Amino acid sequence: MPLSFRRWLNTGALAAIMTLVLINTAVAQDNAPAQFRIGYQKGSVSLVLAKTHQLLEQRFPATHISWIEFPAGPQMLEALNVGSIDLGSTGDIPPIFAQAAGADLLYVGVEPPKPKAEVILVPENSPIHRVAELKGHKVAFQKGSSSHNLLLRALQRDGLKFTDIQPVYLTPADARAAFQQGNVDAWVIWDPYYSAALLQGGVRVLTDGSELNQTGSFYLAARPYTEANGPFIQQVLAVLTQADALTHSDRAQSITLLAKAMGLPEAVIASYLDHRPPTAIKPLGDTTIAAQQKTADLFFANRLVPVQVDISQRVWHPAAQ
Repeated sequence: MPLSFRRWLNTGALAAIMTLVLINTAVAQDNAPAQFRIGYQKGSVSLVLAKTHQLLEQRFPATHISWIEFPAGPQMLEALNVGSIDLGSTGDIPPIFAQAAGADLLYVGVEPPKPKAEVILVPENSPIHRVAELKGHKVAFQKGSSSHNLLLRALQRDGLKFTDIQPVYLTPADARAAFQQGNVDAWVIWDPYYSAALLQGGVRVLTDGSELNQTGSFYLAARPYTEANGPFIQQVLAVLTQADALTHSDRAQSITLLAKAMGLPEAVIASYLDHRPPTAIKPLGDTTIAAQQKTADLFFANRLVPVQVDISQRVWHPAAQ
């Protein structure tokens, strides 16, 4: 057993979680598939902690667990759609693009919004001080991501249309390089990339997601997989919620482990956690479905997706299992 993990076992927080895992292991095996492939991103705190502590492996010892990292949600849902992974976690926009493209993926869980963890950045010495002043400027972001939504909502709030800016579609890593080299005027990005840029200096926050009515992050799975493994998915999401709770019950150790896993300074992780509310994964309720539908309608109205989608047709209801 690695030394770091042994130290964690001596803490009350992880010991309590491991007790729950062991108690439920026998029951879990009745519903567990032979293998489970889960997609995650660098900033997926719940998933990274669960992976680091092997919480899913402990809960489902007879299941072969595979962890596959993706740079952003669109790439993850593409893999989910073609059957390369079984479960993925993304922001609010990738599922809308996937549904518009015909992917038969189901929303199986939702995390609360993290409005302070996603921002529009400009260089510290930029003459741009308001969102309205982005008109005519180059703005970098991942197409079809939650940052796409943040930008669209911020523009709408300040009286601009999406066509008023020059969108530059880049992955987070490429967008950061373009921003640092002065090839774009603004960068829309989420944590931990945001915290890394903030602590590096030379940037200014133009706006964040506060008061923009974002819906949160979602967990998705293919319809056939969900219908065949519903109880298992519920148990997986419960373990991920327990993993996220460690960021509050043992913040210092969580920062250390996340920093090592993500390859980032501890100060960046501390800033990231400061931007996150307590995160429990729950089934989608009517309010969340309505909010996500409103977002989908906004993207369709701006001709950013080719067809209008009905979110309610892609929501899994565990009670129906």
